Amino acid sequence: MIQIEIDNGSGFCFGVTTAIKKAEEELARGEKLYCLGDIVHNGMECERLRQMGLITINHEEMRELHDVKVLLRAHGEPPETYELARRNNIEIIDATCPVVLKLQKRIKEQYDANLQSQIVIFGKKGHAEVLGLVGQTQSSAIVIENFDEVTKLDFSRDIYLYSQTTKSLDEFHRIIDYIQAHISPNAKFQSFDTICRSVANRMPNISQFAAKHDLVLFVCGRKSSNGKVLYNECLRVNPNTHLVEGPEEIASQWLEGINTVGICGATSTPKWLMEQCRDKLLMFDV
Repeated sequence: MIQIEIDNGSGFCFGVTTAIKKAEEELARGEKLYCLGDIVHNGMECERLRQMGLITINHEEMRELHDVKVLLRAHGEPPETYELARRNNIEIIDATCPVVLKLQKRIKEQYDANLQSQIVIFGKKGHAEVLGLVGQTQSSAIVIENFDEVTKLDFSRDIYLYSQTTKSLDEFHRIIDYIQAHISPNAKFQSFDTICRSVANRMPNISQFAAKHDLVLFVCGRKSSNGKVLYNECLRVNPNTHLVEGPEEIASQWLEGINTVGICGATSTPKWLMEQCRDKLLMFDV
């Protein structure tokens, strides 16, 4: 009999849990509720909430709305979104993660204090959280996606480095080391470790979890930035790791010669989805 374990450390982070709870509370009151962008990078959870009545919109669609309620998800939004809501008499249900809100505030304060400096954000270009951070700087912040892009900075000017909350801690420290080695003696460099610990701490935990199983199923929406990082870590530790969005993607042949299966996921993966994957495995005659 194959042993199956679901990782207790996987599943929604605090910010995502809060956003979904706020949506459910509004919908339970029979309120019409719009959400700006997917509430979470998981298609099946988005579909569950859509069936409850949540209407997902983009920024263009929000411009056409007036006198409604719009939920802002955990990723956060730039100041222009709040200004648009004010103009269109839209009530904002703000579910921005407190960690992201604090980061937005720090970046805005630094930008206002020194308009000539380079505000650098280690993050994924176009990601909702990063767009909200860049928006605090009148869109002047420089976004670098990986260590290789650090060379494009101007090392003769002041640099203030921040990170998207879900990026890799190790890569962030590599970027810091490179800037420290190349910054001009006449320029100032400061780095701010703004990586969310509830996410960063999952890295060593998920490594240990992946290492102790013959097969790992990493359950995650393919759009999840945090999911890509954690999945790659599982794959590094255990090459017999498969990324699946749901139980229908699991292949029975993966179980040949397998004694233990570990099921884990991202901060955007609901527990119920990991449980569905476990139930699918139990259906196979192995």
